[in-house]
Amino acid sequence: MALSKSHRVTMNDGNTIPVLGLGTYAPRSVPKSEGEMATKVAIEVGFRHIDGAFLYENEKEVGQAIRAKIADGTVTRKDIFYTGKLWNTYHRPELVRPALEETLKNLQLDYIDLYIIHCPMSFKPGKDMIPFDENQKVISDSVDLRDTWEAMEKCKDAGLVKSIGVSNFNRRQLEMILNKPGLKYKPVCNQVECHPYLNQSKLLEFCKSNDIILVAYSSLGTHREAPWVDQNSPIVLEDPVLGAIAKKHNRTPAQVAIRYQIQRGLVVLAKSFTEKRIKENFQVFDFQLTPEDMKAIDGLNKNLRYLIFKQLSCSQKTVQGGGEPTS
Repeated sequence: MALSKSHRVTMNDGNTIPVLGLGTYAPRSVPKSEGEMATKVAIEVGFRHIDGAFLYENEKEVGQAIRAKIADGTVTRKDIFYTGKLWNTYHRPELVRPALEETLKNLQLDYIDLYIIHCPMSFKPGKDMIPFDENQKVISDSVDLRDTWEAMEKCKDAGLVKSIGVSNFNRRQLEMILNKPGLKYKPVCNQVECHPYLNQSKLLEFCKSNDIILVAYSSLGTHREAPWVDQNSPIVLEDPVLGAIAKKHNRTPAQVAIRYQIQRGLVVLAKSFTEKRIKENFQVFDFQLTPEDMKAIDGLNKNLRYLIFKQLSCSQKTVQGGGEPTS
């Protein structure tokens, strides 16, 4: 994957996306102000891709940070690439545009660069992000995601968003969109959990063959937040193979993990609320891993998924996008 000087690659709709982005999700224990601070620091050190979501409940703070760095002349609006996400309770076609407009209102921006379906599971619309019944089972909604996609296409045509894509889709669910009669725009990306312990090689191959960019979240592992993460899972950045390669290149394991994904042709999201680490995470463009390094990291794959989606599972048919995201 050839990189431009601005570290961007071209998507299938002709728009470009920076290959390295800042993830803005934070556990509830982290103050919202931390997200604003991290976004400002990231833009100052060179990040131009900011990945957010309605679910994260910090769009206002992230938007404030973006607008502050535009106001002080650090960047222009065109320099910044912002990704927003359509949450599961807004999959009904008539709810898609209002959901995007709510995100734009929170951010106080006229448009966003990328809007993606956050998860291929539809929940009952309402005030609750995750609606539960009396038995603590998620209340699903019967929505054909092909109809949701048509509403996403209309948002692009209306100029509210430049590009549209998906997240947490498996191959079957991607094919459902790609094979939709009357498809106007292909998804530009599929954002999934991806790191050396879950390298998503089969899904990456499928996406490349269809000119869809794979975007890696949890690329450095993840916040070990119960109940979403198995507390007994190994920590990827403590892997001795990554450590040895990092030492050889005089880099951190995190820098090696990020560089590995960039060289595989992925767009990578790196998340941190520490100024030192945010700076380090961006310093990945002035070194290169050898073929031997890449092969060694490939060998770390365990198909280990940190994020547990079982508590969100709904009983839906494949055509409605049901089931856990898999490779």
